[in-house]
Amino acid sequence: MTAQAKASPRLRMNFDLRNSAEDGSQRMLNAIEPGSPLPVHRHTKSSETVICLRGRLVEEYYDEAGVLCDSVTLAPGGGCVALNIPAGRWHTVRALESGTVILECKDGAYEPLGTEDILQI
Repeated sequence: MTAQAKASPRLRMNFDLRNSAEDGSQRMLNAIEPGSPLPVHRHTKSSETVICLRGRLVEEYYDEAGVLCDSVTLAPGGGCVALNIPAGRWHTVRALESGTVILECKDGAYEPLGTEDILQI
């Protein structure tokens, strides 16, 4: 996955862990490389659980005005390995090391983000 992420224009690659396309959950491994463009966004219908399996990343939280409010660094064996992002919370993630892999879980079937769920900063 890391090799695929490095070759992708998005610098990310995911691996679906659901049982089938009809599985109503979202569970995936996500390989993220430094510089991967990920907008500040929110999920209004689900919280999001993030577990850092390899590498190091920072989860950043923003307010409605696009001001950075808080950040948490995640790393295996570090002070924080996992966190849960409440539904509706503006956030983004940045990989701090090449080869970073996370487990992401959300409730419900996948729904693309609407423009109202992407914060323009």
